Order: sequence, then C-alpha cells, then structure tokens
Amino acid sequence: MDLHEYQAKKVLKKYGIPVPDFGVATSPHEAKEVASSMNLKEAVIKIQVHAGGRGKAGGVKFAKSLDEVYSIASHLIGMKMVNRQTGAEGVIAKKVLISRPVDIAKEFYLGAVVDRAKAAPLLIASPEGGMEIEEIAHKSPEKILKMPFGFDGTVKPYQLLRLCKFMGWSGDLQKKGFQIVRALAKCFIETDASMLEINPLVLAKGGEIVALDAKLSIDDNALFRQSEMVSFYDPSQVSSQEAAAKEFDLAYIAMHGEIGCMVNGAGLAMATMDIIQLCGGSPANFLDVGGSASKEKVAEGFRIILSDPKVKTVLVNIFGGIMNCATLAEGVIHAAKELDIKAPIVVRMEGTNVKEGKRLFQESHLKIHTADDFQTAAEMAVKVSKR
Repeated sequence: MDLHEYQAKKVLKKYGIPVPDFGVATSPHEAKEVASSMNLKEAVIKIQVHAGGRGKAGGVKFAKSLDEVYSIASHLIGMKMVNRQTGAEGVIAKKVLISRPVDIAKEFYLGAVVDRAKAAPLLIASPEGGMEIEEIAHKSPEKILKMPFGFDGTVKPYQLLRLCKFMGWSGDLQKKGFQIVRALAKCFIETDASMLEINPLVLAKGGEIVALDAKLSIDDNALFRQSEMVSFYDPSQVSSQEAAAKEFDLAYIAMHGEIGCMVNGAGLAMATMDIIQLCGGSPANFLDVGGSASKEKVAEGFRIILSDPKVKTVLVNIFGGIMNCATLAEGVIHAAKELDIKAPIVVRMEGTNVKEGKRLFQESHLKIHTADDFQTAAEMAVKVSKR
C-alpha cells in the first residue's frame, strides 16, 4: 500500500527525521489558510498523488505570495497527472501539500528496500539525489551504495561510518547523518515497509539535513498489524474496481485485455493469464478470490470483473481444495442473473464438490461454456472473445 508524501513525512517525523514545516489542503481557500497559519511569505505547493515525476508533470509549483498560493492551488487541485508510472488512465490530485521553502546547498538520496535475492533489508544511498536518480543508477552505478542491515532495524557502526564517508559527511554532519540513517532503518522495519525513499535528502545552507520529499510503501500482507498505516489508505488513487476489491478482501489488479479472469490462488491466476496470452488472447485483470471465498465474495468479484467495459468474455478457472466448487457456481450464477450478463462465460472447475458445481451451471440457463482442462478453457475463452 502506497502513502502520500505528506503521510510519509508524518511517519518520518515520528521517528525523528527532520522535515520542512508543511500543511495539507483540499481546496484553494484552505491552501491559502494553511500558508497564512504557517506565516509563509513564499511556499512550495505539490500535488499529492501515488506516483513520482510530479515536478516534470507540472505538479510542483513555487508561490511568492498568499494570492499565488490560492491561484496555484486552484490549478493543481483536481489536476490529472499522466506519465509512465500512472499509465494512460492517470491519477487525479485531490490534495496539495504546502511546504516551507528550503535553501538547498546539496542534494542526497537515501532509501531502503527489501532485497529479495539476499532475503534482507537493504539500505541504498547516493551523494547525487534529485529527479534523475534512476539515470544516475543506470549510468553511474559507482555513485550508489547498497548495504544490508539488521532485521531488527539496526545499522552497525562500521556501516554508518562507511555510508557517511561515501556521502561525504564529516564532523557535525556525520553525527546528523548517523541519526537519520538509524531512524530510517528503524522506521522501515517497524512499519513493515517494502520501500522507503527520501529523495532528495538535502543539506540546507543553514547546516541542517532535512527530508525534502518522501515515499513510503507498506507490505499489504502486514497491514493487519499496522493500524496507523491502514488509516492512510486513499481509494481515490486506485481504479474503482481495485477500491471495490479491497472492500471485499479480493486481490484484484486491472489490466488492458478483453478476457476477465476469476481464479482461486495467486499461482493459478498467474498461470491463467500466461496461457491466455499463449493462446492469442489478452487478460483484462488478475483476480484471486482466495481459498475460502463465500458466495457473496465470489458474486462481488464477478461484478468487479464485469464493471470493466473492455471485458468480452469471463474465464472462471477454479481448483477446489478449500474452495467449494458449488459455492463458486452459486456466486457466479447469482451475480450473472442480478447483472443480466450478456458476456459469455467459460468455466473450468476441478476438485471439491465439482459435480454439484457443474450441475448448477448447467441448470442456470446462462451462456456458459464448460471445459474439462486448463488448455481447452483458455482456447475457448480466446475463441469466444474474438467471435
């Protein structure tokens, strides 16, 4: 789950990482009030969306007066940002962050991710921060330092010394760097983050080091123990289908094809999308209903799939282990009749109570094509969708 910049900064501040004073607004009038309450003569205004590249997209502006704050906020609130990260659909900014400007002497990069190859948390640092960090990593990898750190969030003293030397921090700056690196590592572990990035981390001309921007992503599998992070969820930053799926605890990701997929189990869902591609089709979504879905949950999943106007056919591929095939059939039939579905449905089921599930489908009088094996089901779905 991604957080907005202002939410990530709240978390960093809690861990003692310095951030510039800021406020958040959802209207031009509120933006002006926030700037006034902070006694700002000048302000940086940034759209709050779950995507990078805001500056290049025109989503970061500098205001030289309160009237300019109002004017710029009027333009930025409601702005749709479209770039490589958002996809063609883009994301709409519902809020702006109003921040006190910082007189920058030097920009750095500091972050943490999960290194899946080494199965360890990994610190990443660079003395060259800013918007072009990806390009620096690609063209000048020697300017990037990577160091694993402890699962308890500790960074060893020799690692701190190595990082500070790499960043060019010495004296008082080194002491501040120690504190920030330790705090970032602790924050990363304790929030169950999958990615934490401060870019840029800046040295102000007054000698302070502050987090000018921040990104924080939380592992969805750990949200059950991260109540504060759950409260930061913003459904406006995902598609309506993904927002609905989250309500019903369904794993759904929208794609760009024409064959809707309802599957139980992430591995089987991935294999289903692969075989659709191999057969010449294109999946419209990833949807894992889980191993113990109820009739209501299945019906909601079916509604979500069919709310995508691109869907021409639905492929239901279920292996009944914990999942009862009859329960799945009841859910699909219930949703299909309620929504008056015209799109053809291809069903392949095996496992628990499969005979009862197939009987329910046969007696439903829906436009359902059944298949006994995986390959045949995918070929049938592709053929029907093209027809």
